[in-house]
Amino acid sequence: MAAEQGKREDLEQVILGLLRHRAEGASICPSDAARAARPEGWRALMDDVRAAAARLADRGEVEVTQRGRKVDVGTARGPVRIRFPK
Repeated sequence: MAAEQGKREDLEQVILGLLRHRAEGASICPSDAARAARPEGWRALMDDVRAAAARLADRGEVEVTQRGRKVDVGTARGPVRIRFPK
């Protein structure tokens, strides 16, 4: 359980770290975070990254968008982007 919690927090920190290194208003793809966390086998992390983005969005730390509009990452189908709130 503690390892799972650590993994969750690690992915959240990866997302936030990538966003901090982007230009203001820029966004990242969840795959950017998955690749940063695990360069080999990153695809296996995609659901976990989307879940981490959802937790961050629930806390108001990020926004998840699709075609420029805010969406609920839990129900959005297809590609999404993650950014700091405007």
